[in-house]
Amino acid sequence: MSQPIPPRESRRFDIVLWGATGFTGKLVAEVLAKRGPKEGIVWALAGRSRDKLEAVRAAIAGESPRVKDLPLLLGDSSDRGSLDLLAREARVILTTVGPYSLYGRELVAACAAAGTDYVDLAGETTFIRDMIDQHHAHAKETGARIVHACGYDSIPSDLGTLVLQTHMREAHGGRCREVRCYAGESKGGVSGGTVASMLNFVKEATRDPRVRKIAGNPYALDPDRKGRGPDGPDPRGVHFDADLGRWTGPFIMAASNSRVVRRSNALLGYAYGEDFRYSEAMSFGAGPKGMVMAAAVMGGLAGFAAGLMLPPVRALLERTVLPAPGDGPSREKRDAGYFTTRLLGTGESATGSPVKLLATVKGTHDPGYGETSSMIAESALSLARDGKAIGQDGGVLTPASCMGMTLVGRLRRAGMTFDVAER
Repeated sequence: MSQPIPPRESRRFDIVLWGATGFTGKLVAEVLAKRGPKEGIVWALAGRSRDKLEAVRAAIAGESPRVKDLPLLLGDSSDRGSLDLLAREARVILTTVGPYSLYGRELVAACAAAGTDYVDLAGETTFIRDMIDQHHAHAKETGARIVHACGYDSIPSDLGTLVLQTHMREAHGGRCREVRCYAGESKGGVSGGTVASMLNFVKEATRDPRVRKIAGNPYALDPDRKGRGPDGPDPRGVHFDADLGRWTGPFIMAASNSRVVRRSNALLGYAYGEDFRYSEAMSFGAGPKGMVMAAAVMGGLAGFAAGLMLPPVRALLERTVLPAPGDGPSREKRDAGYFTTRLLGTGESATGSPVKLLATVKGTHDPGYGETSSMIAESALSLARDGKAIGQDGGVLTPASCMGMTLVGRLRRAGMTFDVAER
């Protein structure tokens, strides 16, 4: 007979950080060590190796002495029993262990069963689709809020769109019928964990037509799997956006981010409208140099993607060029990083007058690691501490549909910028 699941309010920990010994996990642990005490968070580190967990705890204690006795929990991604125990001890599980399609499925299942909130960094559309199909209904029953994509994938896109729509509603009484999102200037390194997720997707896509079908569906994450709506394929060519005043080209993360934004719209009761249009690309400069840069990036991405589809080339890149799991940019590079995302919104006011808005989302650290570790930590803190200010219904959710503007407020206090200007 299975043990009864303890009520959430009686659990030992507010947050359990799963994957604390990985590159990103260590960064998240540093953030929680600094911000957790201000909110009275009781938390723990979790992973497979006690020795590695002890080493992480000791390293963090050098700057945050209060964590020297932080509890350490053991488990294994392939051992459902150990994950069930973790989920029953936590109000929120924060996981950085990817690729999630390989190592995250059992943990989501455990959290859905235990009514435990969950956040991750998944930018893997097929994985998220599978979690919706397998656990959304059960998580609604248990109250578990399963929130994927709580890092650079896909918070700037998802919350940036929400900020635009909120301003449009409050200032003009209308909605943005279209949002065009552009990843702009940025500086940051790439970790082996990100590369591992990308390579795993390529391997799955080459052998499984279902993966390719999901990846090509602009509404792949909508509750209605048929994905009805006005949007088509992600932008692929080089274009000049007159409203933005910049040349644009394809963005590798659009295939994930755009699906998350569209799911948010659906989960929010189509607050942006059933005819809402969304697209995502990269932006460059305004003149000939910007056009050349956009074309070069487009060609480089196409060549890189083509190479990854060929097993011999992929193997060579893994051995000689791409970083291995556990590797990532140094502290100096992370601190020197930054990113800017711009979102152009167009629509009508309550009186029918045309309105154009520009939202700017900025981070002052490396987007994939310095800022991502802050984004996911604040997401977990919001689930643990923000109570009725955020969505209370369980299910497989998104940052905008669950934590919404409350999370925007947290991220602003943590140093990120979310601004809206009239055009």
